[in-house]
Amino acid sequence: MKTKVSVVIVFYNGMKWLPKCLRSCDPYNVIAVDNNSTDGTVSFIKENFPEITILQQSENLGFGAANNIGISHALNNGADYVFLLNQDAYLEPNTINHLIKCHKENTVFGVISPMHLNGNGEKMDYNFSKYIKDNKELQYDIQKQLYTQQIYEIPFINAAAWLLPRNAIERIGGFDPIFHHYGEDVNYCQRILYHHLKIGVVPEVYIRHDREFRPKRILNNKTEKLAHFERGLKQGLANINKEIERHIKKKKQILLKQSFKSFFKLMFRDALFNLIKYKLLNSVLPEIKNSRKKNKGVGLHYLDA
Repeated sequence: MKTKVSVVIVFYNGMKWLPKCLRSCDPYNVIAVDNNSTDGTVSFIKENFPEITILQQSENLGFGAANNIGISHALNNGADYVFLLNQDAYLEPNTINHLIKCHKENTVFGVISPMHLNGNGEKMDYNFSKYIKDNKELQYDIQKQLYTQQIYEIPFINAAAWLLPRNAIERIGGFDPIFHHYGEDVNYCQRILYHHLKIGVVPEVYIRHDREFRPKRILNNKTEKLAHFERGLKQGLANINKEIERHIKKKKQILLKQSFKSFFKLMFRDALFNLIKYKLLNSVLPEIKNSRKKNKGVGLHYLDA
């Protein structure tokens, strides 16, 4: 029986990359989940790629929740594998087929990624190069340009190009919706490891991640800084591989100490900001604890949509 694979792409105002991204996915079955784009994404797909399934949302659900909708649709239609691809990434020929072949010979892997090049394919994607540093043998083999393994194990890889086997999804579930954007792939990899599966990179097959000239995000105001702080809390404290009570207590002590130090130095704004962080920590703890409890289970949680 032929292996069935669906490519799931979440779009949000991605017209800059959309034509090249979708052309690179031929001839695979593509499921496009649109997060309420305002740049003509949906009409462009309908007019130029009528064969693609479009799951149009009425609001921006974020990366993880939107991918869950696409993953659920793929599984409900019999997919054996789901390949998640960023809207700003392009598939190289035969990449998915090679990854599937690799998984069938290494079934303990729950997430498999190709190598990530930059947008024009001239060098490795910068962030990807940092993620694979945990595997020293892979680093050495890259330098030699002689690969000694079919797949290299690492603890994390970003979700720009993930092959997810159906049996792994049924074990892990979908992305945790407490992460709206950023951190959801870190959390998913944490859960992969908790459930005794592995994460791997396959050499000599590629995608191009066209983000090299994206401006760096600068946290300009208190709202953005608090959002960044909240993501960090959830990313660390939702990790079901670690006991958290001691870390929570320590985090509270640090925030209170910083507040008092700022207060006595007459830095009232800093003191108030740290107290707001303390309050935020307490407010997200019930959500984090519920998430940890749920993610220790096995099943298709978060994929009920």
